[in-house]
Amino acid sequence: MTGKTYLYSFFAFFICLFSIRTYSQQLPKREFRGVWVATIGNIDWPSVKASNNVALQKQEFIDLLDQHRSAGLNAIILQVRPAADAFYAKSREPWSRYLTGKQGQAPTPFYDPLQFAIEEAHKRGMELHAWFNPYRASTTLNPAHFSDDHITKRHPEWFFTYAGKKLFNPGLPVVRRYIIDVIMDVVKNYDVDGIHFDDYFYPYPDSRNTSVPDQLTFAQYNNGIENIEDWRRNNVNMLVRDLGIAIKKIKPYVKYGISPCGVWDNKENNSIGSETRGLSAYRELYADGVKWMQEGWIDYINPQIYFPFKNRAAAYEILVSWWQRHTYGRHFYVGHGAYRVTENKMGWTDKSQIPRQVRHLREEHDVEGSIYFSSKSLTDNLVGLQDSMRNDLYRTPALPPTMPWLDSIPPNAPFGLLVKSSGNGKMNTLFWQKPDAASDGESAYGYVVYRFAVDERVNIKDPGKIIFITYDADKLQYTDNDIKQHQQYKYVVTAIDRMKNESRPSDSREANEDT
Repeated sequence: MTGKTYLYSFFAFFICLFSIRTYSQQLPKREFRGVWVATIGNIDWPSVKASNNVALQKQEFIDLLDQHRSAGLNAIILQVRPAADAFYAKSREPWSRYLTGKQGQAPTPFYDPLQFAIEEAHKRGMELHAWFNPYRASTTLNPAHFSDDHITKRHPEWFFTYAGKKLFNPGLPVVRRYIIDVIMDVVKNYDVDGIHFDDYFYPYPDSRNTSVPDQLTFAQYNNGIENIEDWRRNNVNMLVRDLGIAIKKIKPYVKYGISPCGVWDNKENNSIGSETRGLSAYRELYADGVKWMQEGWIDYINPQIYFPFKNRAAAYEILVSWWQRHTYGRHFYVGHGAYRVTENKMGWTDKSQIPRQVRHLREEHDVEGSIYFSSKSLTDNLVGLQDSMRNDLYRTPALPPTMPWLDSIPPNAPFGLLVKSSGNGKMNTLFWQKPDAASDGESAYGYVVYRFAVDERVNIKDPGKIIFITYDADKLQYTDNDIKQHQQYKYVVTAIDRMKNESRPSDSREANEDT
């Protein structure tokens, strides 16, 4: 064990001990617990050494999933289009160079990374949201990094250059149609649970605060909007709105969420803004998250509140309070800056900063969960954060929160539950039958298995009794090998539908009852 690893483990032990002794917060049964898996620059996956090594890429992703599941997370936000390129086979854009080392080069031996990721996540009872960067076309101007058929070469008139990058021009109607078509390729062809945008809309201002070079586009396509800033916001709004309509038309159950930067707008410039002095998504990136929620265009918003408590420019507690007043019946998840936990800056020197943030949001009335940037910060267990999740914050499983505006009808309960004990008494195997379709025509999408002491009352509201979650409708058995000999158990199974509505429990069965 290295000195740094030992120090992080010490921090984790201290934080968990402090938590257990100081807090008695009930862990929620419903909570979104996500993590961003960044592929751009090989930040999280695949590693550079796994570039074009399919076996290693697969193993790295499996290891990543297993670590996050063991830490209690239930959703992966996988970046599948980092720069007008693809981590999936059924694409009109070239293969990403971050996958194979060269843009346009397919993996050898061939596989479909997105399909693989979805299947592996669902096996583990985890959602997979496909994360797109809508407007970034490159992170470089080096011609060696572009394939011959990259969209910047086929339609150079669709782009402008800003801060050394090629960016789609959001003011062009043809660009908006193209981006929607690209994303709908994934919606139509893959069993994703969600479509996700990050915070990159119009570009962040460069060091010289250079103007975005879109004045000619504004002159041609202003549609009567006189102010160029209002026009830019409207361009983003049209993409957000029209994509949502397209998604729900094809697959109404696919969740649609966006993760803007943490400050919508500052009160000094906008009477309904927050008491902050940070970069404004509304004013500088032309991203109007409040409107998206008001109009019901998206299912969840996930602002990147990458700030500590009492931060002078943008305090965590102020932004959480502000955003939950602007949910308009949709979900609000907090984006946490896990990568910042080793910074020697005000607030971040407190190694319990993020655990305290999680406890805080749970005390609020309208916050449904968390997403962490990024995967590597957790799998590297920075300041023991992953240990804190596993042993304290997320020590019991959680189902994602339901979205009743999409589906509020639960499935019927499984039936025919049987429990068989092994001859050596070290495992119990459960078998059940798939339920009939509910009133909306849906049967089970997956199942939740609960275990109780034989003399306990069955209470499926207690997440501590969940021992297994699967998103496989045809998985009709489960072996419980984490049992104590000579202790008697009883089990129930519930069904969940695609939107994670949960059925009533099956009849309970005791181990050995059917042997």
